[in-house]
Amino acid sequence: MTSGTALIFDEEMTRYKLLWVDPACKIEVPERLTVCCTALQEEGLAQRCVSVPVRQATDSEILLVHSEEYLEGVKKTPYMNLEELQTFTQQYGDVYFHPNIYHCAKMAVGSTLQLVDSVMGGKVRNGMALVRPPGHHSQRSAANGFCVFNNVAIAAQYAKKHYGVKSVLYFSWHRYEHQEFWPNLRESDYDNVGKEKGAGFNINVPWNKVGMENSDYLSVFFHVLLPIAYEFSPDLVLVCAGFDSAIGDPEGHMCATPDIFAHLTRLLMSLAGGKLCAVLEGGYNLTSLAQSVCQTVQTLLGDPTPPTSELNGPCERFGSALESIQCVRSAHKPFWACLQHTGTTQRPHPPLSCHSHHSICNSLRSCNGTMGFMALHRLPLSRPAGIPWSPTRFPTTVFLTFLLKEITGGKDQQSGARGTDIRKPCVRGSKKGTAYCLETKNRVLPEDCLLWRKCRLFEMFDIVCTSCECVKSPYPWQGCSDTAGLMQIVLGLLLPLAYEYDPGLVVLARGPGTELGEAAWQQVIGLLQGLAQGHTLALLQVRWEAVGATAASLLGDPAPSLGPLGAPCLEDMEAMERLRQRLQTHWGLLKTSGEQMVSPSKGSR
Repeated sequence: MTSGTALIFDEEMTRYKLLWVDPACKIEVPERLTVCCTALQEEGLAQRCVSVPVRQATDSEILLVHSEEYLEGVKKTPYMNLEELQTFTQQYGDVYFHPNIYHCAKMAVGSTLQLVDSVMGGKVRNGMALVRPPGHHSQRSAANGFCVFNNVAIAAQYAKKHYGVKSVLYFSWHRYEHQEFWPNLRESDYDNVGKEKGAGFNINVPWNKVGMENSDYLSVFFHVLLPIAYEFSPDLVLVCAGFDSAIGDPEGHMCATPDIFAHLTRLLMSLAGGKLCAVLEGGYNLTSLAQSVCQTVQTLLGDPTPPTSELNGPCERFGSALESIQCVRSAHKPFWACLQHTGTTQRPHPPLSCHSHHSICNSLRSCNGTMGFMALHRLPLSRPAGIPWSPTRFPTTVFLTFLLKEITGGKDQQSGARGTDIRKPCVRGSKKGTAYCLETKNRVLPEDCLLWRKCRLFEMFDIVCTSCECVKSPYPWQGCSDTAGLMQIVLGLLLPLAYEYDPGLVVLARGPGTELGEAAWQQVIGLLQGLAQGHTLALLQVRWEAVGATAASLLGDPAPSLGPLGAPCLEDMEAMERLRQRLQTHWGLLKTSGEQMVSPSKGSR
């Protein structure tokens, strides 16, 4: 199994800067790279990564995306004087040129391609490229938004050409404000889904208000990105790692805290067999940028994710996250089987306030005073990706309470039990195997809350316990449809519930006779690794071969790809949707739509 995390950086990419006064561009500074590298060094993360040398991209690689005319124009910038550089810059939007920027832009593209080669060639499992200039705003024949060449777009075309990647699924969330925010593009709205063979492969999630929080980003992952991504089944995940959505950023004006990027990264690592390339894009608050990069790299290295900030469901205001999620799911329903069970929704009409300038949320006002107190430190390394494992046998009489104490590092169980105590034993699988179930006296999810034959959810002693066992079902087993149904339930019900509940321990139980495939079982383990700071206990009564696969997943090995998923069983999805609607009153992360919105009166602007 391939292991290791690549880190690509070269100080040369800090050697250009704005040479004249431009208020729009003054935030794009060389320090964006230096603070990230310094933080990674101070945290000991850079030393644990595999250093990959940079290279310059060739003309033929840049021309995979950009026009020859544009490339030839940029090639002339090293020989321009200041006045000529300003004149050349004025034909584009919110960007600046410098005599060294062409050299740095070629290095940024080349570094991105080096990362793709390292991951796809099996030298490392994943990695991050710290590059400058960024690339996500660059167009075929135009520089834009601090960007010269589109690094990740070139990487996608490069992967198609050299590694047999057949198609590309594009996903973007961005500040939009009903087209009032720069760059004011109509094609950035939710209903631009792609054309012809690309229809359904272009997913835009427009944020129509500022101040989006951690819950909003997780909701989009659970209800849009991950279901579609699992159905698509990518061979490689390319991340435009822009951190202007982090709290305190002068461009994004959002309220995502750095720790959420660790969780988003962890969720993406379950795709494509763990092949993930993160490439630095935006992020202009130097404090939150450095912390967000550290959280991302530490997660790529396989460290446990930090506790999440309080999650309570997505924003429900007009122009909110729920409106965007609802619209995106509706627009892409014709193209993806995972969305077929959702009801038909019309685009809500936003009120007048959505088309006015928005104030920044209260947490941003004091951001500069609070950012310094955000701790970069996470748990020490507990399971570096790719390490070997050796089994340790315990007597069959070992009590679950002993195992709980071991896995939580000897922490006093009563301190976090919230009135929890051990009750009668609960038998799982054969009569020889007995484990103690724990019950809590507050906030209990009933064991039938998922109403599905293969996956029941319990909430006990600050624990999310998933029991995958053979349960009598009125529906026939239907092969691959069951895998698709399982993933729908895990993504649309289990993960939102678990993240909002914020357990202290995850317990997975698997008994004999389970028809759940090994790959699906490993996917469930991998997706739950972001919970409880990685504290996970697996209780198994299965073949010895399955124990090895479970141990590998717990140690951080990526789960095998499930392949493109078919349509889930309609009856299962209808039952899941009824349950989701019933539970969403109490669990905000289950929501996928807001209340019906009123159309503005005639004559309004």
